[in-house]
Amino acid sequence: MTDPYAIQPSELDQLPDRDPEETAEWQASLDAVTKAAGPHRAAYLMRRTLERAEGNGLALPKLLETDYVNTIPTAAEPSAPGDEALERRITAWNRWNAAAMVTRGAKHGVGGHIATFASAAWLYETGFNHFFKGKEADGSGDQLYIQGHASPGIYARAFLDGRLTEAHLDNFRQEAGGNGLPSYPHPRRLPWLWEFPTVSMGLGPLSAIYQARFNRYLTARGIKDVSESHVWAFLGDGEMDEPESTAALALASREGLDNLTFVINCNLQRLDGPVRANFKIVQELEAQFRGAGWNVIKSLWGNAWDELFQLDTTGALVRRLREVPDAQVQTYQTRDAAYIREDFFGKDPALVELAKLLSDDKILECFHLSRGGHEASKVYAAYKAAVEHKGGPTVILAQTVKGHTLGAGFASKNANHQMKKLSTDEFKQMRDLLELPIKDSDFVDGVVPYGHPGADSPEVRYLKERRAALGGPAPARRTHAIAPLPAAADKTFASFDKGSGTQNVATTMAFVRLVKDLVRDKETGKRWVPIVPDEARTFGMESLFPSLGIYSPKGQTYEPVDRDQLMYYKEAKNGQILNEGITEAGSMADFIAASTSYATHGEAMIPFYIFYSMFGWQRTADQMWQLGDQLGRGFLVGATAGRTTLTGEGLQHADGHSPVIAATNPAALSYDPAFAYEVAAIVRDGIRRMYGETAPGEDSNVFYYLTVYNEPIPQPAKPAGLGIDEGIVKGLYRFNTAESAGLSPVANAARIQLLGSGTAIHWALKAQRLLAEEWGVAADVWSATSWTELRRDALDADAALLRGEERVPYVRQALQGAEGPVLAVSDYMRQVPDQIAQWVEQDYSSLGADGFGLSDTRDAARRYFGVDAESIVVAALAQLARRGEVKATAVKEARERYGL
Repeated sequence: MTDPYAIQPSELDQLPDRDPEETAEWQASLDAVTKAAGPHRAAYLMRRTLERAEGNGLALPKLLETDYVNTIPTAAEPSAPGDEALERRITAWNRWNAAAMVTRGAKHGVGGHIATFASAAWLYETGFNHFFKGKEADGSGDQLYIQGHASPGIYARAFLDGRLTEAHLDNFRQEAGGNGLPSYPHPRRLPWLWEFPTVSMGLGPLSAIYQARFNRYLTARGIKDVSESHVWAFLGDGEMDEPESTAALALASREGLDNLTFVINCNLQRLDGPVRANFKIVQELEAQFRGAGWNVIKSLWGNAWDELFQLDTTGALVRRLREVPDAQVQTYQTRDAAYIREDFFGKDPALVELAKLLSDDKILECFHLSRGGHEASKVYAAYKAAVEHKGGPTVILAQTVKGHTLGAGFASKNANHQMKKLSTDEFKQMRDLLELPIKDSDFVDGVVPYGHPGADSPEVRYLKERRAALGGPAPARRTHAIAPLPAAADKTFASFDKGSGTQNVATTMAFVRLVKDLVRDKETGKRWVPIVPDEARTFGMESLFPSLGIYSPKGQTYEPVDRDQLMYYKEAKNGQILNEGITEAGSMADFIAASTSYATHGEAMIPFYIFYSMFGWQRTADQMWQLGDQLGRGFLVGATAGRTTLTGEGLQHADGHSPVIAATNPAALSYDPAFAYEVAAIVRDGIRRMYGETAPGEDSNVFYYLTVYNEPIPQPAKPAGLGIDEGIVKGLYRFNTAESAGLSPVANAARIQLLGSGTAIHWALKAQRLLAEEWGVAADVWSATSWTELRRDALDADAALLRGEERVPYVRQALQGAEGPVLAVSDYMRQVPDQIAQWVEQDYSSLGADGFGLSDTRDAARRYFGVDAESIVVAALAQLARRGEVKATAVKEARERYGL
């Protein structure tokens, strides 16, 4: 009979064995234990042996999953400092006020979440009392990514320490009146409290990793020493299903980010039910994080379980805990002791005997209440181990009960995420459980009261003393009084005004050249943060490699293959470029960290992130919204822009809509410049607005989106005349007239206004010539640098009109008196130029590249979409024919002449 535990020779073919006899002895020992003590004992010994090997530094694959028990046993827990009794009372007040706030708000129909903070209260309280450094601490203090659904608990604590009032709490999720609290951590809505938006879910963990990495970058480059800052990210176990939550785990371990700790609240529930009903989410996450190289600490069971584990002499309890699926653990939370005895302990004879030694109260205490995430000593031990761990990031998997202390009607119920209020009776039960001095008479007309022990109470004094020792209130956001950055020399920008002569230059190249000049500036050059997702050579940025270096915490441990070339691949510990690999999401997280450094660290940085325009907004628009919420500043650059400029790449690369998506973001200033001097003027004004002196009424908390093109074309000189720079920034100016272009139209010629943006203006210029030379039509050409900014200005004018103020939109002012109809064209869908249609007094029509892109030459693609010069001519003649200004036959003749 074949031994089922024997390793077959075929499994060892690729493993050379220098001592087969010794190997056979080890195998025989394992076989003997397996036969004598059973496979569970053998597996236990193997796990312990692998743990010893790992602890001794032997080069073995990591053990990805450990038993379903605490990583730190009770006997090894450090003594927690402070007064746990006071901390327990503080936590009780916070639990009460968080639930009261949401319940009172529910009467107005605004909703809120109670159960999440109820499960995580000790995870936050332990951190606030002993670990989270405030803004007055060394470096910049710690950075806290608070789980969005736990926000009521954070507000409750800010109420206890005096930073919020009852009026604030009563305006939870009611912001229109100006004294409200946002639903989740929204810096733009509450900029003195929140630093980091963490809803949408999944963006918090991704951003936390890149924030910790950016902290290292700032220190390595000598901008500011923030080596004492620690990044804490509080997450839900259900949130870890989001791809972004685990997208950068390898980066964190690869770069040894021991300044980063994830705290995952494993209450085993997502929004509508169990996270892993038939499996175990803790074990899954442990394997995932260990496999990625993280230090994993499990804090699963409270002190009440110690007696059970001591009685488990056979290992049956640990085995049973490992095999029970999460949904069944939730069921135990809601069932009586008899059910637990039968279903949990009754599956194994050894557990049946163990259960006989336990009272019903003991069983219920363990299975209903005692979790590692609910006990201060367990949480403190995990946090202390995390901050003391060196060489890599740590994740703490803390098991909790969703809805803990809210009563049997909430705890572990599938619907508790949607349950927005407690009844008066449930509040009274909660009061008794938490031992709070709130009287029945305090419930006036059935309204639950807020509770506060008093500004001079032991609880509040203790809370403030602990925060003072740790560097001030937390969470807190500070907008530091930073002096405006000095403006770069005029010549840096003016050099683009003269054009390129006969040299073909794409606007992408113009932008890179401009940045190359700006990073040389003695005053502000070091503050530029170039970010690129492994496409630097595509965008012509390789010239920056040797001069700026690519940031790497290891420097360059190899000799680059192109070391003998002028533009070789150079990595450095103090490198300035963040070359992220193929990850737009990671690059955006980089950008967010850099763009908010002015607040997080009191150091203004100027990030620019350049990417294939198709893969920016389309892939990461949610992060752009996060960027706007976090009040980030910087330049997003959509390169290889437009639907017809990226020849041969086809549908998936052809961007015809990024300005539409950008227009939906109120913080994004979207520009589609046509010429190098326009790029320079926009960047110059952006630096002034975001980092220099703002004009009255201007908001500096914006970011710029520029679309630039890979189409090399001679760059014209900047036209002479007043107001050109103003028009570039506001979105529209007249580039030339038929007369100034030297086309000399006949007397009384029909006239049309051609508006073009980006690369489309070159088609408009060719159409201008064809219209004059072949059809006797005079056309003036306008550069529409920003359809979106024109629209926003017009919307502001409309809003002013409702207030009784008269203001003419800029687009109407600019086109005032322009003769003939208006025809607008861009390399995007018609929806982009049509943004301004209702405010143009002249007859208005547009052309655009609607539909999916395709692979072909630029000329063929433009003809296909009907946006090339000849198509513009036909559209212009049709528009004039409808007005009776040219013969109708001209339209048919033009179609035939141009093969349309």
